[in-house]
Amino acid sequence: IPVPLLVPPTLTPPLALSCRYRGLTLVLTFLCYTSYHLSRKPISIVKSQLHPNCSALTPNPSNDSNSSTWCSWAPFDGDNYKELFGALDNAFLVAYAIGMFISGIFGERLPLRYYLSGGMVLSGLFTALFGLGYFWHIHVLWYFIVVQVCNGLVQTTGWPSVVACVGNWFGKGKRGLIMGIWNSHTSVGNILGSLIAGVWVSSAWGLSFIVPGIIIAAMGIICFFFLVEYPEDVGCRPPLHHVRVTSREKDPEAVTSNEGPLSITGQSSMDRSDSPTEPAEEPEAISFLGALRIPGVVEFSLCLLFAKLVSYTFLYWLPLYIVNIAHFSAKEAGDLSTLFDVGGILGGIFAGLISDYTGGRATTCCVMLVVAAPMLFLYNHVGQNSIGTSIAMLVICGALVNGPYALITTAVSADLGTHESLKGNAKALSTVTAIIDGTGSIGAALGPLLAGLISPTGWNNVFYMLIVADVLACLLLARVVVKEVRGWCSHIARKRGYVRT
Repeated sequence: IPVPLLVPPTLTPPLALSCRYRGLTLVLTFLCYTSYHLSRKPISIVKSQLHPNCSALTPNPSNDSNSSTWCSWAPFDGDNYKELFGALDNAFLVAYAIGMFISGIFGERLPLRYYLSGGMVLSGLFTALFGLGYFWHIHVLWYFIVVQVCNGLVQTTGWPSVVACVGNWFGKGKRGLIMGIWNSHTSVGNILGSLIAGVWVSSAWGLSFIVPGIIIAAMGIICFFFLVEYPEDVGCRPPLHHVRVTSREKDPEAVTSNEGPLSITGQSSMDRSDSPTEPAEEPEAISFLGALRIPGVVEFSLCLLFAKLVSYTFLYWLPLYIVNIAHFSAKEAGDLSTLFDVGGILGGIFAGLISDYTGGRATTCCVMLVVAAPMLFLYNHVGQNSIGTSIAMLVICGALVNGPYALITTAVSADLGTHESLKGNAKALSTVTAIIDGTGSIGAALGPLLAGLISPTGWNNVFYMLIVADVLACLLLARVVVKEVRGWCSHIARKRGYVRT
């Protein structure tokens, strides 16, 4: 099915058309990944309804005074309900982490529009199936585990695809700032998912999953008809970094420098690709090992593992920490914990802006991680002294923890997926993004698990674990930071006319 055009490309100047479709791609991918997170959030809201405080409700209709779990949903009505909830979370996270490494390989070999929309429709199906367990009166744990595993696998289609699409349309000049703002879809999806799930959680919790499932499936259909993968598909000039390679471009003597906002290489390649005598040849998708050999992929992947470990530990354990330490109610703790996400949005935008200005993605991440370690220590010791201090510390910690996380998963992934060593081959974005985010997802699964094992020994030990993870994330980027600093020094030396000895 051809991509529908809003206007014929021959009737609109290429630059105006490019701006129009660039905006459409940015908004559409934002809404797509918002719906992904919207469909992930209901499980955290519905947990309270699967095992509620039955003594606070109406009398037991079965008149069994010894039963304190008569209103719970089997199999989550036993004393081991926390372990079962943990099994649901880990089923999704582990499947997501494993599937992410495979997802990018398929994403490079299939049209992104088909891959993304198909994944969204399947994700909507599995999300709705979890909710249908309520209406079908299913009380078998394995049903919910299998649904979570399947949903975790199909949700891996989202991130590599949307980052690849955005990377295809936007050059490196302001990519950090643009993607920093665009990355707020995570928090927007979490907020919308909470609000939608909360509408039916007390009456019919199955609808808390079915409605988000319908939403993400509908967005998948919209994506199928309106998403444009490449600027060339609608007659627009591609960004500097990625031009579809033709047979002539494969000749090493035909490859020239592509520096500058509008490279000659980019223009000539467009002319050649449009020539009837030289049809464009699709480059081969990069292999898994080939993606690992791109400079910086391994370092940033391992850094994200520890950065995401810290972020997801806060995501799953922060409300409980606030309840235990500050002695707030569960609702107040939940509301207060959202400030960590607010700080994450600000941190992502700030990290993107600074990295665009300096050109140092790794240095920006490293500086924020270095500052985050002592801030986590301070939050644990003085963050609960007053409500004002708690608010300020949560926003600051959220910015410092999630800023590098957001930068690596967006701008850095797009930069590495269009690295100069690929010589214009755009068939690496999905694989590189999947490798980086898949490695980070391992940390996302380990963080909450380690926090659950360590928390009985005291919250101080949990924060020591998070601080160590931040330091390790920083150290893993040391080699890339040194390379960036040397590049700055060389640039300054050339600018001032110094001669290198």
